[in-house]
Amino acid sequence: MAQNWRELHFQNAPTPAALSSGGPPIGGQPPAERDRRNLMGLADAHGVVLISVDPAYPEGSHVPASILAQGVPVTVNEEQVGVILMAPKLPGFRPEETLFLKRTNRALLLGSAGALLIALFMGIALARTLTKPLKALTQAAQNIAEGRLEQEVRVTAKDEIGQLADAFNRMSREVTRVNLARRQMTADIAHDLRTPLTVVGGYIESMRDGVLQPTPQRLAIIYAEIERLQKLVGDLRILSQADAGELPLHPQRISLKTLLERATLVFQHQAEQQGIQLAVTIQANLPEVFVDEDRMMQVMDNLLSNAFRYTPPGGKISVKARQIRGRIQVVVEDTGTGIDAENLVHIFDRFRRADPSRHTESGESGLGLAIVKALVESHGGTVWAESSPENGSAFFVELPFAGAD
Repeated sequence: MAQNWRELHFQNAPTPAALSSGGPPIGGQPPAERDRRNLMGLADAHGVVLISVDPAYPEGSHVPASILAQGVPVTVNEEQVGVILMAPKLPGFRPEETLFLKRTNRALLLGSAGALLIALFMGIALARTLTKPLKALTQAAQNIAEGRLEQEVRVTAKDEIGQLADAFNRMSREVTRVNLARRQMTADIAHDLRTPLTVVGGYIESMRDGVLQPTPQRLAIIYAEIERLQKLVGDLRILSQADAGELPLHPQRISLKTLLERATLVFQHQAEQQGIQLAVTIQANLPEVFVDEDRMMQVMDNLLSNAFRYTPPGGKISVKARQIRGRIQVVVEDTGTGIDAENLVHIFDRFRRADPSRHTESGESGLGLAIVKALVESHGGTVWAESSPENGSAFFVELPFAGAD
């Protein structure tokens, strides 16, 4: 039985050459050159070791009953003839296997180190790519915080960082534009306040020194300049309230036909004096609007005053109202001098005048259209203008009708 076990073991055990080359075992080699590492041993029915698997129990020695009980019985014709013994621990590696494991571990270590270095270099390059534009954005933001508003960062990509840089550039340009507009508005307010104050101060000083006598005509001039100051202050107050969202409104349902007829009636006498045709066209069955009547009268007053100011004698001013796209649209159109494209985009800006040379003599402050925009938007509407120097101007006001969302 032991001889049969040895022959079976030697026939299936790979040779060292086969282990190193990966080829089939060479059966002609002597048993001493074969792999003698055993994972299983053999004892006979009396516990005598036939094939050793534990150095503590060599061949010919007796195995304790406790170890035999852990083995696998071998029976022939229902009679136990032996016991298969299991190795108590795994056998050690052969020199070739140890060398193979060392080389494998070294290759894995070198590969891991190489991959780590490549990942490190790629991480540094990626970090530089990400942090460079972010540092530029941070520096530009700090410059804006310190008062240097005109800042631009270079956009080098179209990814999220590039979109952020582009948005920052747009914000910087808008902040610069608003700041310039604020400075210009401050200068315009100072100019518009200085002119009437100079007139009033000059007359009063002359009357105090006895140079001029306080005649009704001179007092009327002083009163007119004071009214001009009051109107300017009132206009500025309306705009400040609109900016703060505190503009008082008292909306009510009203027929647009009634509102427009009332607004144009005020200008009928002026139209006759200037030789201008004033026409009103209102679509039938227009829905009512939910607006503050006094504020909308102020809107129409400013638009019609603006149209009369720039329409020459013999011209025409048309006021039209219609329902379009689920809203009420009012159009004030004239055949006046028109507005060029450069000024048209800024026509609703404060103190922006299409003809700066004419505002002083007409007594206008340049806030009329800005007030129109603020009042219309406070009612949930929109306003815009279309014009060309040859064909006059048209101002469009769209309002939600009563009951619309």
